[in-house]
Amino acid sequence: MTAPTIDESPDPPLRLRPPRHAVEPRAVGWWSLQLVLWMAAPVVTLGVLGLLIPPARLWLLVPAGILAVLGVLAAVALPRLWFRHHRWEVTEEAVYTRTGWFFQEWRVAPLSRIQTVDTVRGPLEQRFGLATLTVTTASAKGAVKVEGLDAETATDLAAELTVATQATPEDAT
Repeated sequence: MTAPTIDESPDPPLRLRPPRHAVEPRAVGWWSLQLVLWMAAPVVTLGVLGLLIPPARLWLLVPAGILAVLGVLAAVALPRLWFRHHRWEVTEEAVYTRTGWFFQEWRVAPLSRIQTVDTVRGPLEQRFGLATLTVTTASAKGAVKVEGLDAETATDLAAELTVATQATPEDAT
């Protein structure tokens, strides 16, 4: 007699469903500002060099203009796309996240595997009233991050997860 395979087990197979919660709508502005700042550095550098070096003006200002246009398009389109696809959820069993549009990544961190729970609020996140919840596990893949949460929600989730993981009987190593 052979042991039952996964398909022959009496329990139905586990099906992942999309996490239920969207990030804060303010995350769109935060992501847009980040993109603008990242694109501003090369645009300003090329623009200043183009103005200071007359023989290379065309070769520096044209790429600066192209990068500026691409940066504006990216800052308008990408954050809205990310907002539609970033999801998160905390249940009694795990922390779930789904990120990405073209390359989607689903992360599940069982409560029994959680080692630390942190919140991070960078200067731009503080400006938008947002925070990032970081759930560190014993996974080689790294921490599970939920970006774009309301700062109060992130603080409450960190406290809830800390209590829940302490109450979970299994070891987090």
